[in-house]
Amino acid sequence: MIIRSKAPLRLGLAGGGTDVSPYSDLYGGAILNATISMYAYATIEPRTDGKIVFNSIDRKETIEYPSKEFLEIDGNLDLLKGIYNRVVKDFTKKPLSFTLSTYVDAPPGSGLGSSSTLVVSVIGAFTEWLKLPLGEYDIAHLAYEIERKDLGMAGGKQDQYAATFGGFNFMEFYDNDKVIVNPLRIKPEIINELQFNILLYYTGTSRLSSKIIEAQVQNVNKKKEKSIEAMHKLKEQAILMKEAVLKGELNKIGEILDYGWKYKKQMAEGITNPVIDEIYETAKKAGATGGKISGAGGGGFMMFYCPENTRYKVIEALQKFGGEFRRFQFTKNGLETWSIK
Repeated sequence: MIIRSKAPLRLGLAGGGTDVSPYSDLYGGAILNATISMYAYATIEPRTDGKIVFNSIDRKETIEYPSKEFLEIDGNLDLLKGIYNRVVKDFTKKPLSFTLSTYVDAPPGSGLGSSSTLVVSVIGAFTEWLKLPLGEYDIAHLAYEIERKDLGMAGGKQDQYAATFGGFNFMEFYDNDKVIVNPLRIKPEIINELQFNILLYYTGTSRLSSKIIEAQVQNVNKKKEKSIEAMHKLKEQAILMKEAVLKGELNKIGEILDYGWKYKKQMAEGITNPVIDEIYETAKKAGATGGKISGAGGGGFMMFYCPENTRYKVIEALQKFGGEFRRFQFTKNGLETWSIK
């Protein structure tokens, strides 16, 4: 038997960072995001030889262990071990024997939620294999707990829910880990136009998002007014973006992105740097009306809104920076799992 799963990566369109505690606990957060046709894949092949094999294909890492109830967290494929430990602790109560192979379409630190999406995909594969009693909210919350609490990785909550639910979602975040996912019904012509006008650009550098997020958390804890006010503005941006997308007011998208980028840079040190600033200004001069860095910042993917065929001029203008452009489609489905006998 072979068990497979896939979960989509996401583009954060507005409100990014307001899903991170303690901001979301104190003030409530809001984010608009949409999943795209780049995925995290997981395959489980049950074994009978009492071994556990983790095979991260994109990272070119393979580790083998004797089957046991708890695998030491030691810096080697910890995400996979953290998921296994939690599955045994919460569900099977006994060791398992299997090969788990994973692949992600974007590198770690790309800003598209690749780590959290991988966790969702792997939980999905275990759920399919072991017939675990988990719904969408359960899977997303478990993925969040494994990353943020069990493994102590800094970050927010949006990625796990985006990967699980899929599509365009307006998400609300409150204290006590309460998350509400509001799926948006957007006309197909609006989605097609957004797809045509949004340019996804990989800067060629990944970054450790946890450092930027830790700085953001400290700024809230220290009651730094400038950072907190910036987060309030980003939450407001999410509401503006939701209205523009639902009403089809596409001419407003670029300026709403530009408004958000101005405030995102004020949330914490390291979100931008001179190269990112130069790329952004070059894109705007070539015809983009707004944009942002995807994820926490510091590198990874950037996105630009390029109306009226300006995408081609923007592509030409950004060639000198040596990054790469990625075609994508917006996707309707979130986590999908299946088995082959």
